[in-house]
Parts: sequence; C-alpha cells; structure tokens
Amino acid sequence: MTPEELRQRSRRFAERIVAIYRALPKSPEAQVMGKQLLRAGTSVAANYRSACRSRSRSEFASRMAVVMEEADESLFWLGMIHKSGIFPEKKLSSLLAEANELTAIFTASQHTARQGKSLNHKSLNH
Repeated sequence: MTPEELRQRSRRFAERIVAIYRALPKSPEAQVMGKQLLRAGTSVAANYRSACRSRSRSEFASRMAVVMEEADESLFWLGMIHKSGIFPEKKLSSLLAEANELTAIFTASQHTARQGKSLNHKSLNH
C-alpha cells in the first residue's frame, strides 16, 4: 500500500468515526466515550498526514508512534462502546476490523522506521 493509499484509507476511517459519533445515543456515557473515540479516530488521519511530511527517518518514526497510539486508542473506545451495549455490534464490526488492521499497519510501519529498514523517504512526500 502506498503512502497516498494509506492516507486516503485513514481519512475514510476518520469519516466513519464521525458518522458513528453522530449516531450515538445522547446519554452521558455514550457522549463521553464517543468524544474520546472522535478525538482519537480523527487524529489517526491527521497525524498520518503529518508523518508523511517528515523530514527524517527518526521524525517519521516518532510521528508514526503517535499514529499507532491513536489507532490503538480508537480500537479501545470502539470496544468500550460495543461491550457497554451502547451501539450494536453489527454496526461496529467492520469499523472494529478496520481499526485492528490500521493499528497493525501503523505498528509495522513504525517498527520498520525505527529499525531503519528500507524506508523510502521520498515516497512519503506527495
């Protein structure tokens, strides 16, 4: 997957997070968890975009660590919303799967950058 494809994928993820937030019940617990999810889920796309503008491998690795943490936090809040019965699993299952995949991709990318393996920095700047 190219950086541009991943940038688009993370943006679609953020858009889906916004849609879920809008559909949540207005109960206090749903809104608190929803706002946490909204912050983390939209941050994935914004921080990946920032990582793509990195000027060095170490800067990229550092920014990717933030992306990875936000993707993982999104996964946590999606799980909390599901497990607390606030939102039906049917409506969350594909978003949970996408959060899992993105977390794995960003974790691997951050690990590769930290190890110094074949990171083509020129492909980051589109």
